Amino acid sequence: MKKLLTSPSKMALPEIESGIYQNILKQATEISLNLMAVKVTTHPEDFLGWCYEMLDVVKRRINFDLLDDHQLPTVKKLQDLLSGAISFLQLKSLRVAPWPVLITFIEQNKHNLALDEQLRFLDHINGIREQKLADMIGEDRAVYAGKYSAALDTSAYPFDCEWFASTKAAKGFHQALADLPYLFDEALQHIPLCGEVNEAHYQAFVIAFVNAFNDSDEQATLAPATRLLAMRRPDVFTPIMASKQESLCLALGIARLSNRDFERYWQDVVMTVSTLPWFKHSMPANEFETKLTHYKALLPCWFYYADEDTPTQSNYYKAINKPTRTASAKSASGNRAVRRGKESATILVDRALENPDLPAYLKEKRGSIIAEVEKGRSVDETIQLLRAIFG
Repeated sequence: MKKLLTSPSKMALPEIESGIYQNILKQATEISLNLMAVKVTTHPEDFLGWCYEMLDVVKRRINFDLLDDHQLPTVKKLQDLLSGAISFLQLKSLRVAPWPVLITFIEQNKHNLALDEQLRFLDHINGIREQKLADMIGEDRAVYAGKYSAALDTSAYPFDCEWFASTKAAKGFHQALADLPYLFDEALQHIPLCGEVNEAHYQAFVIAFVNAFNDSDEQATLAPATRLLAMRRPDVFTPIMASKQESLCLALGIARLSNRDFERYWQDVVMTVSTLPWFKHSMPANEFETKLTHYKALLPCWFYYADEDTPTQSNYYKAINKPTRTASAKSASGNRAVRRGKESATILVDRALENPDLPAYLKEKRGSIIAEVEKGRSVDETIQLLRAIFG
């Protein structure tokens, strides 16, 4: 372990990496006795590999029973520093990486990234992108804006909508969006759905977005704005995530943005990403790569640290893996089904009935299915129930 801990000192690290290493080493010193009890056989020769090895040690191989309670925050801090370092180093590679290298990385890490789920989410966004927010059903508007709700029907929304920058903490934004969605439509209308997006388009969006909060006690902030922009044009705008912004800014070589840095976001993030080699010279070789070119500005989101536990942190994964309650437990807790409006129920059912594999007798039961979905039953559950009765 001592050899592992000290090996980065022999790697001739650049200044930023050296600073990161010193911060990690400082935290490691606080639990050095516990670390020394871990047997290490792998000694990476690069700093990224070293960070992965150390993170595995402090997440899975350290003996937590030997830690004092006051040492647990140190371990958490150490884990955060190491995962942040990995994110920074992987994002930094985007400065020089060609398109094939990006694709290889994404394909090799598709399980840890929950890629299939994320692509289902992006496919859904593609289907509603041309709609105005004011015309969307409430579920779609929340999905577009990045706020997951336990009331979402997992058969109709088989994904976590908080990938690519969750906005669940932006309560003022969601209140304004619920009250005056047309004002956010006016802002998004300044961003063309296809073709070039220039600074004038962006500045017009910012003015309208900020004005949407004129009658609110809340201020317009950057992160929710970048979420809307990234959903409108995922080939142009990279969303900002508060918890991961430091890694992104370090990797791009820019100062950390404040939550009101609208001007710097365009110049330092959007413009910088657009000049990277893989962004300018993407060469899709198959259908999968062609699809990814439509989401080019989102690709940096797949270079943040992820491991085998990441997919299980998805709200969708948690929803479909909740322990099944017994009938008596359900009765004791009361009926928790969330009623839906007729418009929402109708749209969700009609989407499901577009499936050409569904038998005709089920499509003839459209009205009955809508009525059940209005009561709070999921679309899939209702269809399966009717299959059991009439199939």
